[in-house]
Amino acid sequence: MANVRRCHNLKEKKKRILDFAGKYKYLTYLGCILSGISSILVLVPFICIWKIAYEILKVLPDVTGASNLTYYGWVAVIFSLAGIFIYCAALMCTHIAAFRTARNMRSQALHHMLKLPMGYFDLNGTGKLRRIIDESSGQTETFLAHILPDLAGALVTPVAMLVMLLAFDWRMGIISLIPIVISVILMRQMMGNNMANAMKEYQNALEDMNNEAVEYVRGIPVVKTFGQTVFSFKNFYEAIIRYKRWAVNYTISLRVPMCNFTIAVNCVFALLIPAGVLLIGSTVNPEKFLSDFIFYCIFTPILTVVMNKVMFSSENLMLAKDAANRINSILEEEIQEQPADGDIKLPAGSDIEFHDVTFSYPGAERAAVEHLSFCIKEGTTVALVGPSGGGKTTVASLIPRFFDADLGEITIGGVDVKRIPIKELMNKVSFVFQNTNLFKISLFENIKFSKQNATKKQILSAATAAQCDEIFNKMPEGINTIVGSKGTYLSGGEAQRIALARAILKDSPIVLLDEATAFADPENEYKIQQAFEVLTKNKTVLIIAHRLSTVRHADQILVIENGHIKEKGNHEQLLSQEGLYYRMWEEYQTSIEWKVKEGTVNAL
Repeated sequence: MANVRRCHNLKEKKKRILDFAGKYKYLTYLGCILSGISSILVLVPFICIWKIAYEILKVLPDVTGASNLTYYGWVAVIFSLAGIFIYCAALMCTHIAAFRTARNMRSQALHHMLKLPMGYFDLNGTGKLRRIIDESSGQTETFLAHILPDLAGALVTPVAMLVMLLAFDWRMGIISLIPIVISVILMRQMMGNNMANAMKEYQNALEDMNNEAVEYVRGIPVVKTFGQTVFSFKNFYEAIIRYKRWAVNYTISLRVPMCNFTIAVNCVFALLIPAGVLLIGSTVNPEKFLSDFIFYCIFTPILTVVMNKVMFSSENLMLAKDAANRINSILEEEIQEQPADGDIKLPAGSDIEFHDVTFSYPGAERAAVEHLSFCIKEGTTVALVGPSGGGKTTVASLIPRFFDADLGEITIGGVDVKRIPIKELMNKVSFVFQNTNLFKISLFENIKFSKQNATKKQILSAATAAQCDEIFNKMPEGINTIVGSKGTYLSGGEAQRIALARAILKDSPIVLLDEATAFADPENEYKIQQAFEVLTKNKTVLIIAHRLSTVRHADQILVIENGHIKEKGNHEQLLSQEGLYYRMWEEYQTSIEWKVKEGTVNAL
């Protein structure tokens, strides 16, 4: 029943382009109607040209005897100006609607993202999300503002042109339509379902390349440090190659049909001129035939313009639909489930328990953690260690509901985390991850970010406890220095100490530390360890680390491998078992000894 309700909700959420426009969609309709009217009005001058040609041909060689030339000339000017004026009014309507639609798309997507679990942003890179929100809404804006009114006009124009082509001389009208019919057949071959799929693949390729490019730029310091090239970023390189292959293959596949289409829409004269030569001999009114022929010579090039406009507008329509689908892909994501008013329960303590918890990432072939059960008593420290990819970070992310467990239950203070309001849960937990994000604001504001109502004294106290005073002393404006301005940047270890100051200021009863010393040099690691002592005092702590020296004093160590707890106990107990932890400790000791020897050799 729940799945049926979820599918029903997704159906309700899926929106077409104009659904984002709200009341402004009527301006879009009005703009398309005006564009259609404009496209008819601008055809009238061609009739006036035909009338002028006929009047002149009737009185040749005495052109002065032609009548109504000025009248037809003014009619042509008036209808041309009217068509231009109405077209401008049409664009005004569609532009207003397009701006509101793009704004609504961005606004709805961003507001929905705020309700999504934090894990969603780990699975979808910032480059991908930025492109969906910015460029997809931008593509829609361009389509609604320019392409849609042109498409409306381009669809109305052929109907009026068909009437005009057959009204003057049906024989030359049919001859003029033969290349257009051929071009329509060729266009349908190019613009069918295959084109829609190709446009989707094109956007996917750009999305992947954009996302990997952002990750590459973020990793440039590492690349330069180790003298590597773009090839060291395998995913980025492969995204570029995939896009290159797609673009080349797509271009080659359309080479022949596009050439044929271009020839077809431009070869009206190849049929019209021979037909005119053959038909003029059998006509009883040469003046009228010549005026008709002049009309077709002037008028038929518009067919080429219209067909090209229809083709490119159809392509942009596919892009706009795909853009709306990508915005919908965000809106269709299930928001984080909030407990109903009657189910809300606040935890009495800070102990954490996993009860037979299983979780799989979307699309994964196997579970990241499976049937996991353990307890972290209030005020104690539990460390998670084990091989990379074993599920340690997943375990930590399930506690604050970055993801929700598929099976089992996670409790804080005896209360299921799903029954704790999100705001209360976030206040209950502090995080320090290996990747620290500092905003381009002052260091003072960066620390204050975790507790907006904190006093200056509290902020300075937290900074001191996190060993940040040394950082402020070397900054041009001390704690008020803006990060990223005038070349002011922090090292990985220094940024980590600012993050620790945030966590100390927040003073939550539960602390999650995920590889918090990963990018710290020995000096910074020493200071971070001192900050840990302040941060974790009388707290419930879960720490993830590869450097086993940082967890040897933990109250309990859980060895995680392939989503299961292989061993548990304190440092001495695990060493005595001579299992996985024992081997990890031996390897760690060997690596330390190797680094010490290497340092000694270099010193000599």
